[in-house]
Amino acid sequence: MTRPAAIVTGGARGIGLACAQALADTGFDILVADLSEKPADDLAADITARGVKFAYVSCDIADLTGHAALVETALHAFGRIDCLVNNAGVGAAVRGDLLDLKPEHFDRALNINLRGTVFLSQAVAKAMLTTPGDLAKSIITITSVSAEMASPERADYCVSKAGLSMWVKNLALRLAAENIGVFELRPGIIRTDMTAGVTAKYDALIDGGLVPAKRWGEASDIGAVVATLAAGKLGFSTGSIINVDGALSVPRL
Repeated sequence: MTRPAAIVTGGARGIGLACAQALADTGFDILVADLSEKPADDLAADITARGVKFAYVSCDIADLTGHAALVETALHAFGRIDCLVNNAGVGAAVRGDLLDLKPEHFDRALNINLRGTVFLSQAVAKAMLTTPGDLAKSIITITSVSAEMASPERADYCVSKAGLSMWVKNLALRLAAENIGVFELRPGIIRTDMTAGVTAKYDALIDGGLVPAKRWGEASDIGAVVATLAAGKLGFSTGSIINVDGALSVPRL
């Protein structure tokens, strides 16, 4: 029986790891692409214990020259690519007055969060079009509520995610007739290593009513949505934006 296969960028920890785990639990072989030269000792064991194959590629998605090798590694390991989870990304290098935003910080955010993700999606989509069989195929991109909600102290991050949102719309239109589901997930305030330094700040904001659900989001909340989309159960919803934020982004009076 053929198993589907997924690539998860930034999949060694946090939201990416939760996505890899959720996909493995639903029967996907998993390739994790991350910056580390080698995966953490327990990462391969964690994924393979779920009864699937595991592969790892060390890469920086901002380096477009590495995309072909990433795709080839997945095809060599699994013989197919059925799902891409675009999770790798960076926050603002410096938070502060947007009038002081430096070009190098802007370029860093755009190169990783937008440019790298755009062209990796392009490379994987081409490979998917040559993958035989009738298993569901999907490209799922993790953006942020910041794709729509402005934060002037980190405008570079917001711009990168807003641009990525428009890319998803265009990609969904291009691939709809090819039966490849394209989705955008917008996480809200999620408890990960990246938010560990601002835990006290967001604890207070959540207690004050910022998040109507009155709790932090967990990485597993994102993973559950990714696994559902990758299974093809919502294929006719291609092009959709799914907010995973406890109603944070719902406009209120």
